[in-house]
Amino acid sequence: MNIILLSGGSGKRLWPLSNEIRSKQFIKIFKTENGYESMVQRVFRQIRKVDRGAKVTVATSKTQVSALHNQLGGNVGISVEPCRRDTFPAIALASAYLHDIQGVSGEEAVVVCPVDPYVEDDYFAALNRLGELARSGEANLALMGIQPTYPSEKYGYIIPVDQEEISRVDTFKEKPDEDTARAYIARGALWNGGVFAYRLNYLLDKAHELIDFTDYEDLYAKYDTLEKISFDYAVVEKESSIQVMRFAGEWKDLGTWNTLTEAMEDSSIGEAVMNDSCENVHVINELDVPVLCMGLKDVVVSASSEGILVSDKEQSSYIKPYVDRIHQQVMFADKSWGSFQVVDIEEESMTVKVTLNPGHSMNYHSHERRDEVWTVISGEGRTIVDGMEQPVKAGDVVTMEAGCRHTIIADTELKVIEVQLGREISVHDKHKYELER
Repeated sequence: MNIILLSGGSGKRLWPLSNEIRSKQFIKIFKTENGYESMVQRVFRQIRKVDRGAKVTVATSKTQVSALHNQLGGNVGISVEPCRRDTFPAIALASAYLHDIQGVSGEEAVVVCPVDPYVEDDYFAALNRLGELARSGEANLALMGIQPTYPSEKYGYIIPVDQEEISRVDTFKEKPDEDTARAYIARGALWNGGVFAYRLNYLLDKAHELIDFTDYEDLYAKYDTLEKISFDYAVVEKESSIQVMRFAGEWKDLGTWNTLTEAMEDSSIGEAVMNDSCENVHVINELDVPVLCMGLKDVVVSASSEGILVSDKEQSSYIKPYVDRIHQQVMFADKSWGSFQVVDIEEESMTVKVTLNPGHSMNYHSHERRDEVWTVISGEGRTIVDGMEQPVKAGDVVTMEAGCRHTIIADTELKVIEVQLGREISVHDKHKYELER
């Protein structure tokens, strides 16, 4: 199975655990035998369980690449969008990546789905069948229709011509009001969950019809000039040869705090205390301080270095316009080498706690407008400063003046307090170099 996972999102609906870099699919809330996993880790694990040989490609923005490598490792293809241009350009670029970079034949089927559904293994078995349906060539597009459980106003609807498991599609309907949705369901309509499959050549032909490009490299180079348009508008609504396959298994869109907490096994993650009068309360606490809840009902509490949310669960669905008013620096992020968390910001300094995974290192880099001081607080590793390598351990202090080239390499898990000193501290003040060893 060739599968493209669409990993987008601005990270605002699940503030303060999500931000511009860590969207909802990277938040670790699903309990496992060894701790917690994120949505993207859960989906990737389920795909591998159903089809160990599946070729998985994640279509995502530059800001999410480090988090994907951190959580999934290197055994996944990544189609990087230079900027956001909605789902049709993203799928066209990922399809060209499969064909031109990964060498996938144009006759093979490709399945596209969001990276963040809450589903069980039968969903991925259904994706396999959807791919087979696309490969058979009876229709140009094969969609998965989700069996509705209530007249939702949040989803678009697919109306098939009959009630068979696999049917031709009669029409599509945009997100309706509740009464209209109830009428659609009476006609056998299905939720449009954004899951579909096609033969690779079909999509590439469509892309060439709508975009002037030669190959993957050319498409990538002109990506910022492309029209912002969804796959539904660009392709699906104009295609007459479409089949839909019904799926009646568990499927949830965990897009808000209210729906996300429904999937949590524990009422709290992190340090939290609730008294006996609390009812239907969930706490997710990433801070190193306790959270105490008393007498609360139907409330979600979420705390991170980005901020603290205390909300009625139903009201939490309307968080986005309020988060839009909040402007601050990204305070934490997963990187391909580990993670960082900002712990203090002053007018001419910033203090960051850095954690490097064993065997990983930062880029060899320099800064023009700031000095840095590293204090190793645990673990062992090595630093390279202007070409000079030396071992470091807990208690060691390393200073770097502006302009000098430096990196740090973790032999074990390595934790460092980094103090940045300067009048103009910026993420853009960074120059990368090849490290000659």
